[in-house]
This record gives sequence, structure tokens and C-alpha cells, in this order.
Amino acid sequence: QGPSMDANKKVDLKIIIIGALGVGKTSLLHQYVHKTFYEDYRTTLGASILTKVVAVDNTALKLQIWDTGGQERFRSMVSTFYKGSDGCMLAFDVTDRESFESLDNWRDDFLEKVIPREQDFPMVVLGNKIDLCDRQVPKETASAWCKEKDIPYFEVSAKNNINVAEAFETLAKQALMTYKGIFESYLTDSIKLTPNDKAKKSCC
Repeated sequence: QGPSMDANKKVDLKIIIIGALGVGKTSLLHQYVHKTFYEDYRTTLGASILTKVVAVDNTALKLQIWDTGGQERFRSMVSTFYKGSDGCMLAFDVTDRESFESLDNWRDDFLEKVIPREQDFPMVVLGNKIDLCDRQVPKETASAWCKEKDIPYFEVSAKNNINVAEAFETLAKQALMTYKGIFESYLTDSIKLTPNDKAKKSCC
């Protein structure tokens, strides 16, 4: 009954990608969803949404991926989109040290607004633009930051399609496991309530 039920059930998951301005969030999404390199330098204002259906562990996942603007003046507006997220992608540009240094703020802001979730929220970090040679953030530095926070780290290139799908799929798996865990604990909680209800009824 288990796997066959899963196969028929489509799970909707909301994934959000956040990070500083110009790190290539939109390009990463377009590479993943449309398999094309999107080289349009217009800034994302607010958020735009792309969807992709993938299969993970016999489950059809409909990923609703929210692309957000990285401009500082939109930060408070962007944080209103965090609510209801099942997974979060933190992106920075390996050729821009400042975008890496701002990860702490993005992560803290996100965890603070996603209520009331535990610290081990499904999250991955993407170091984008590894195809460029003027690198400012060594792989070791980014890996150490992620290891300390227990977040998987991926070196990616939206332009050359390196590691993009792997990063999204890792996050989708994490998000699905968390979703299933929450769903199962919700079910066991409601089962636990039943015997007490019966006891109450019989004594009245």
C-alpha cells in the first residue's frame, strides 16, 4: 500500500531562493526549470514564481520555486514571501565576497520569519559563477561556513549548468522528508487523542 499510494499523491512544496543582488538567482532557476541560461540583467522586483514537477522517492513533487529580489530596499517585502516555505536556497556569487558575507543576515532573517519552525530547516547553499576566473571566495571558506551550520554546499554555474539540478534535488529531498515528518507526527498526534476522547465519553 505504501509506495503505490505515494506514486499517486502529488506533494506541493514551496521552495524560495534568496541572496544578495546580482548573484544569479534568476539564472539558476531558469537553468533548472527551462534548461537555458538566462542572461537578462533586469533586477527581480519582489518575487516571481516558476514551477517544476519532479519525482523523488516515488513521490511526485510539484516544486513552486519563488525567485526573490536581492536589493536591500526590497528586503522587508521579500521576507513576506518566506511564509509557508518548505525549503530555502541561499545563493551567493563566488566572485563577490560581499554576497558571501551577507549569507548570515539572509539566513537569520529567513529563520526568524518562518514561524514556528525548528533550526534545522531544509536549506542548501549555492556558490554560483564558478565558471568565472576572478574568484574571491575560496571553496574551503564557503564549505567551512556551511559545515558549521550543517547546510549542504554546492559549487554551481548557472551558465554552464554545473551542479544546478543536484542542488535543487537535494533541497527537494530534504523538504520532502521534513514534510513527511511533520505530516506523520500530525497523524500520530490525532491518533493519540482518540482513546482519551472515548474514555471521557464513557465516564459522563
